[in-house]
Parts: sequence; structure tokens; C-alpha cells
Amino acid sequence: MPTRVLIVGAGAVGAFYGSRLATSPNVLVSALCRSNYKVVKQSGFRVTSPKFPDATFRPEHTFASPAEAQNAKVHWDYLLVSTKALPDVSDDSELLEGLVGEGTAVVLVQNGIGVEAPYLARFPGTTVLSAVTIVSAAQPEHGIIKHNRWTRISIGPYLPHLDAGGEGAKGSDAEAETKARACVEMLKQGGINDAEVYDHAGLQFVRWHKLAINAAMNPSSVLSGGSGNQAMSSDPELSHHLLGVMNEVLETAPKVLGKPLPKSLAPAEKVLESTRKNSSGSKPSMAIDWSEGKRMELEVILGNAVRLAREKGVEMPRCQSMYALLRMAQENRENAKSSKL
Repeated sequence: MPTRVLIVGAGAVGAFYGSRLATSPNVLVSALCRSNYKVVKQSGFRVTSPKFPDATFRPEHTFASPAEAQNAKVHWDYLLVSTKALPDVSDDSELLEGLVGEGTAVVLVQNGIGVEAPYLARFPGTTVLSAVTIVSAAQPEHGIIKHNRWTRISIGPYLPHLDAGGEGAKGSDAEAETKARACVEMLKQGGINDAEVYDHAGLQFVRWHKLAINAAMNPSSVLSGGSGNQAMSSDPELSHHLLGVMNEVLETAPKVLGKPLPKSLAPAEKVLESTRKNSSGSKPSMAIDWSEGKRMELEVILGNAVRLAREKGVEMPRCQSMYALLRMAQENRENAKSSKL
């Protein structure tokens, strides 16, 4: 029997990884699309990459809505969720109602902290795999996926009962760990050689480490009027601020997770040093969302971390300040939009 994967949120990142999984032996990949549905249904995804041959990825099934996917009555082995995480707007775990079956694993390829909890709450007993990716990909027009650089993806089981103060190990943990390894192996067979598997704690530290970068770069770009990563990291005052935010996050993570920060994770100074050398002119996604009038991933990049830390008696003053300012700015803009209707 083939392994069947459904990409939920087939934007640039989801479609790119879907296209690689589709080249794995005995793996069939389908896509749940939104605005790009008509083009993908007719022509599939045209994927270009500096690392892989240009190709057309045609999903086994292309769905326009969760209801259409439910009606197909397909048993999914993996549901790979790559939607933008906006819990203040909607609970995207609802999209998976009727799609999670016996043995289905939910793979969350999303930014931020705390993205897994709603899925585990809605589908108790289901394997939830947490995934952190560093990849540059864009969809400049419907159905056209441009992979620019990087393919790193880290995957591990989400087992919060293993955290400090949790219930401890469960019998189902081994199955979750097996599915995480199998998912990474599929990606490797699809050419993603730097796919890595972690245990629960290891993956959560990878999440917090990426959060340190996102929490520094994304809000600061918006607050500084749309500055790019290199410009911010090269400015004396802004780089001092970025370093402070990154260290605040990295110092908070062990207090929340109850374990020391792995020495394998790059320190904030090294991250900034690397960013100064990146002359691509890239801007954080939050700055792009703000400039386009879209809602930002404030809760998963700032709000959740501030709340989780506070539950442990730890304050994050730099992150909390940016969160409070940007949340109010976003709320004021949304209210202004509503008043014009």
C-alpha cells in the first residue's frame, strides 16, 4: 500500500515539500488548496529550484475545500499542515475534522511556539509531529513555486507530557517517535538530505531557537518601517536590540522546558554575524504581511512565548513590549478597516 500525504495549505513551503515527497518511492501526495486551486487542478505546480531539476508536481488529488477532501474518503497517513498560524483569527485544527483517521500523523510545518496544542486538544491520541524548517520559497503566481535556497527541516514528536511537571512517558510515545523517523526518511528519499529527526525536547529547543530569530527580526522590521535583515543587523543600535531579543528568548527557553539549552544551537552573536553577510535584501515575512495589510503571526511569534514564560514566573520585557505595541497597532488598523465598510 502506498503512503498517502495530504498537504493542507499548499502555498510555497507546503507545495515545495509536497513536490519532494512525491518523488519518494511509493508515496502519493495530494493538496488542499485555496486561491490557487483552479490553476493547480488544471496544471499542477511548476517548481523551479537551484538544487533540484525543474519539474511539474501534479498532486494525486487536488481539493478546493476541507469538505471536498473529507468526501473523497481517503485514508491519510500524514497530514502536512503548512498554513500561516493565526490563532487569533481561526483555529486551523478545525480544517482536519473528518481527515484524521486511525494511524494518521499530523505534521505541523509552522512558525512560532505553541502551534501544536490546538491539534492535540482536538484530536487526543493522534500522533502530532512538530516541524521547523529553514527554507526560502515563494509562489509569485498561482501554481508557480520558486525554491530559492535552503532545505533544512527538523521533525520530532510533540509529547508535552514529557516536559517538566508533566505526567511522564506514555506507551504511545514509541509510535510517535517511529512516525517522526519515517517522515524524515521519506523526505530524505525525496532529496531533502538535511532533514533531521529529534526527540520531543530537542525539537522544542529547535523551535525556540528559530523563535529567537523570528521574534527579533520580524517585529523589529515592522517597527523600523520595513527594514531588511541585513540593514537591521548592521545598524549599531538595532543590532544591539536584536541581540537583546535573541538572548532573552534563548535564556527563557530552558526555564520553560526545564532542560539546559543544547550547545549545538548557534549563539545569538553567530546568527547576527551570518545575517550581516546575507546581501539578498530579504525582509521578514511579518514586514511583508504588514505592508500588504494582512494580519501578522503575532501570537505564535511573540504572544505565546510571553504567556508560556509568565506561567513559569519569567518575564520577557523586550518581547512583551513589541507584542503589546504591534498587537494594538494591528487592532487599530483592523478597526479602521471595519469602520470603512
